[in-house]
Amino acid sequence: MLAAIWQGPFIRLVPVGMVLLALQRSLFVEITIAGVIIQVVLALAAAAGAAAGSERGAIAGFTLGVMYDMVEGLPIGSTAIAMTLAGAVAGLLALIVADPQWWLAMMFTTLGAAVGEVMLPVVRLFTGVADPFEPRLTIIVPVVAIAAGLLSPVFVPLARWCLRIKRAEWVAPLREPAL
Repeated sequence: MLAAIWQGPFIRLVPVGMVLLALQRSLFVEITIAGVIIQVVLALAAAAGAAAGSERGAIAGFTLGVMYDMVEGLPIGSTAIAMTLAGAVAGLLALIVADPQWWLAMMFTTLGAAVGEVMLPVVRLFTGVADPFEPRLTIIVPVVAIAAGLLSPVFVPLARWCLRIKRAEWVAPLREPAL
């Protein structure tokens, strides 16, 4: 059992998530675009989906979301559900191609992050937050999604490393001898 934990994705995902949470709460609070804080943790969750598929993307998104909820003091699961959806959507889009090129992974990450950011107020509405929909949501979603897409050339390989995903190796089929 301990070997499964040691060889699983959490041994790498949790420390990387902690570093990104620290960066998001310190550095990226000061660096804003149009007054919007870049959501690097959401970007990693969506990049994990684009890199590893919907199931592993959802697991990574849930793990990172629970960590985010604990750091922010939010009800456990309110952000985790949105990040799970971000990883799952990016992973479902990645089903189109077995091993997506960098620009396809960028598009999948962008769309997954957009879904995750749109779902945050919806999920928080169900947890009892009064008026979770911000009037600037039409500015926040594109900024967060585009920033996640721009971070994806770094975050997709990082997510592959965290989740222990190896790139697909294409091998030519062997020719059978003619009879």
